[in-house]
Amino acid sequence: MDRNGLTRRALIGAGAASSLGIGAGPLTARAKVTPSERITLGFIGAGNIANAHIWPMLAQPDAQVLAIADVQDDRCKAMVDGVNARYGSAVCRGYRDFRDVLARRDIDAVFVCTPDHWHALQVIEAARNGKHCYSEKPLCRTVAEGLAMRDAVRRYGTVFQHGTQQRSDRTFRFACELVRNGAIGRVHTVRVAVCGNEPRGVAKPVAPPPGVDWDMWLGPAPWAPYSTERIDRMHWYHIEDYSAGGYISGWGIHHVDIAQWGLGMDESGPVSIEGAGVFAPSGTTDTPITWHVECRYASGTRMLFTTLNEADFGITFEGESGTVFVDRGRFWTKPASLAHERIPPDGVRLTKSDNHHRDFLDCIRTRATTVAPIGAGLRSQTICCLSDIAIRLGRRIRWDPATERIIGDPEAERLLSRTMRAPWRV
Repeated sequence: MDRNGLTRRALIGAGAASSLGIGAGPLTARAKVTPSERITLGFIGAGNIANAHIWPMLAQPDAQVLAIADVQDDRCKAMVDGVNARYGSAVCRGYRDFRDVLARRDIDAVFVCTPDHWHALQVIEAARNGKHCYSEKPLCRTVAEGLAMRDAVRRYGTVFQHGTQQRSDRTFRFACELVRNGAIGRVHTVRVAVCGNEPRGVAKPVAPPPGVDWDMWLGPAPWAPYSTERIDRMHWYHIEDYSAGGYISGWGIHHVDIAQWGLGMDESGPVSIEGAGVFAPSGTTDTPITWHVECRYASGTRMLFTTLNEADFGITFEGESGTVFVDRGRFWTKPASLAHERIPPDGVRLTKSDNHHRDFLDCIRTRATTVAPIGAGLRSQTICCLSDIAIRLGRRIRWDPATERIIGDPEAERLLSRTMRAPWRV
């Protein structure tokens, strides 16, 4: 359960999505939109995360969903049928292979809502095909994948929005603006607390059911026999082959990203990372159940990235003259008067977005940079990946944020990438 009594599965649903600025929201202009002015969309993945995005997008008069791809036929058909019922016509088509969606010249942009091990390949291929992309978090499994994603997005000039939707919440933005404008003095410590991974039972291999392309689901991940424990989202999230430390990235990326935003580190990061974690003795979960990681920046600021009880989730900025805490639906400061501070007219103002979906569509039209761009996403994801590496090696990792390389540790350097199963590669 989450701290408000909702399950984590429910937290990604439309209700929670709306509270974090990714609901339907108002249009920039409510005038009737002609078909030629609509932004045409494809969805890659038709699971729970896709459902949190597609229905708000269907409410946008200047967007139209034309294609869905999923390796599970029943999920794909259900979503296609739902879209067509909403439109009252058979305008949306379903596919098994995401490349068929990206090959369509009438698709302007795609939502990547697949398991983590697919994100890099699909974002890169989308950019190569000139498609703008909203990609779910975490960005990728490895730093090497993230670097390739950033290169592709920038090379092909496509608009990219990362699914770190807390940047489209005014409370998170205000908290970071307070910190950036010196309201708590020099920041010496940032505490980032999220939930840990969950122990799961042993996978029981069975034959893939009809209508499931298991080989395509695995894609670049190592081959493994089909099992419900692997394909179910609440299971695969905790398996390293399909993720980057499980919730180290899956949940951690949200709060680490806000810490980076508040510290003004969207184009940089820490210079050292060290930590330890506890692993399950058996079962499919091979990501840390709990962990404690310490990141140090060149300025001397520490980020403590840990697992805590759910009531303690959030980001705490501690400065020489005050504290700012922020989480979903919670915000407090010490002294309390800081909560009523006004950002000075000449102060630091962060990118304003009150709706993550709307920001993506508007930036497609204007070619402006989204509130959660690829560069910032990679820097935050790098911290998550390095945390996982430091835990597994059990030693401090020295990181050069300028060159984006590990210093003096060839073994750790090799863990910045993973071999992909043929024929897939970035």
